[in-house]
Amino acid sequence: MPEKEFFFTEEGLAKTEAELDHLKSVTRREVAEKIKTALGYGDLSENAEYDHAKNEQAKVEEKIAKLENMLRNAVLIEEENLDKNHVSIGTKVTIREKGTKEDELYTIVGSAETDPLAGKISNESPMGSALLGKKIGDKAQVETPAGLIEFEIVAIETM
Repeated sequence: MPEKEFFFTEEGLAKTEAELDHLKSVTRREVAEKIKTALGYGDLSENAEYDHAKNEQAKVEEKIAKLENMLRNAVLIEEENLDKNHVSIGTKVTIREKGTKEDELYTIVGSAETDPLAGKISNESPMGSALLGKKIGDKAQVETPAGLIEFEIVAIETM
């Protein structure tokens, strides 16, 4: 079975690479120092600092492995390849909810770059998948915890 692809903008790819580099070059060293210090406290069977440091090390190594996998399977979203007439990963889309006059702007990104507070929604999210493939003037709907929301595509632009 093929590996899952992770879609990145240039900014998101650079941010992920920087995070991985920091984890490998700084965080790993810090955790190793914590383990070394905790070992100096003696009896490991009752050494909470050692247990905590080892758990932290496991979390760091898990995060490193996750990021390495994402970068190994990264697909760069290139602006010149974006379809400006349809919503796709990498486009910014302005929508208007039915019954309102306020527009909302979302950028469709891969799951690795999702940041709802910054208006970056995943192509795999209910809203993101409802938007994909739509063009200006199309209507769509998405089921939310608050109920069904209907909206219209007002504008599409590239990054």
